Amino acid sequence: MTEAEVQERLAKLAELKAAIGQAIVGQADVVEQLLIGLFAGGHCLLEGVPGLGKTLLVKSLGEALELPFRRVQFTPDLMPSDILGTELLEEDHGTGRRHFRFQKGPVFTSLLLADELNRTPPKTQAALLEAMQERTVSYAGVTHELPRPFFVLATQNPLEQAGTYPLPEAQLDRFLLLVRVGYPDEAEEAAILRLTTGAGAPVVPKVMDAEEVVAVQRLVREVHVSDGLVDWINRLVRSTRPGEGVSDAVTRYVRWGAGPRAGQSLVLASKARALLHGRLAATREDVAALAAPVLRHRLLLSFAAEADGRSADDVVAAVLANVRAG
Repeated sequence: MTEAEVQERLAKLAELKAAIGQAIVGQADVVEQLLIGLFAGGHCLLEGVPGLGKTLLVKSLGEALELPFRRVQFTPDLMPSDILGTELLEEDHGTGRRHFRFQKGPVFTSLLLADELNRTPPKTQAALLEAMQERTVSYAGVTHELPRPFFVLATQNPLEQAGTYPLPEAQLDRFLLLVRVGYPDEAEEAAILRLTTGAGAPVVPKVMDAEEVVAVQRLVREVHVSDGLVDWINRLVRSTRPGEGVSDAVTRYVRWGAGPRAGQSLVLASKARALLHGRLAATREDVAALAAPVLRHRLLLSFAAEADGRSADDVVAAVLANVRAG
C-alpha cells in the first residue's frame, strides 16, 4: 500500500469518527473501542444498564458503514435456527420432485447486532460460536461462508438484572473487547436531551463500504509492533494466571487467567488503536489503554474477589503496575 493510500485510509477513519459523533453525544472511548474491534477483525460485547444508547450506538455505526446490517433481539424463547437459518422443503411444480433448500438466517450479514445477548439461554447463545470464530455456519453437514467483513456487536445487561443468563467462558473469549458503557456526565446528558427530543433525528452519513473496511483491516495487520512490546504483552497475559507469582492480587482473586487468544487480541487491538490515532506503530500507551477491555472478560475471579469488592479491572490494574515493559 502506497503512502498516499495510507493517508487516504487515515482520513477516512477520522471521517468515520466524526460521522458517528453526529448521532452519539460523548462516549468517545466507547466509540473508539468499537472501531478498534471492527478494524482488528474481532467482535465487541457492550455492557451497560438499559437506556444508555448501546443499540443507538451500534445502529449509528451501521449507518456510517455501507454494510449489510441485521438486528436480532435475543429473548428467552429464541432458537438457534432463528439466528443461523433452517432448511425448507420445496417442491418443483414442473417435476413434482421435492428437495430441501437452506434458508439463511440473519447471521448472514456483515454487521450483526445481537441485542441483549444474555437474555437467551446458553443453547441459543452457543449458536454464534462457529460464526464468530470461523466465519462459517455449518448446517446439515454443509458449511456456508459468511460475508466479509463479519462483525458481531452484542449488547448485554448487567448480570444482577432479572432474566439474564451468564455467557459461557468459551463465548466470552470470542469477543475481542468487552466495552463498558457508563452514565454520561451532566453536560453530555443535557446535550442528549436536546438532541433526542427535537423534531428531526440526526442523519449519519455513509462513510465507508465493505471493500474499504477490509482494506483498513489489512492495513491494521501491517502496523508495526516491536519485539519488546510483544514480549511485554506476553508477560502481561501470562501474569493474569495464578501461579506466575507476579501479583498478590492475581494469587488471591483469580481462579483462571487469560489464555493465548487474549495476547493475540491485545496485539491486534493495539495495532488498530495506533492506526486510529494516525500512527503506523503501536506503543505502550496503546497496550495500557486496551489491557482492561481485552482482559476483563477473560478472567474468572474467585469468591475472595467478590467478598473484597474487587473487579477484573482492579486485577488488570495490579498486573499493569507489577509487570514492567521491557
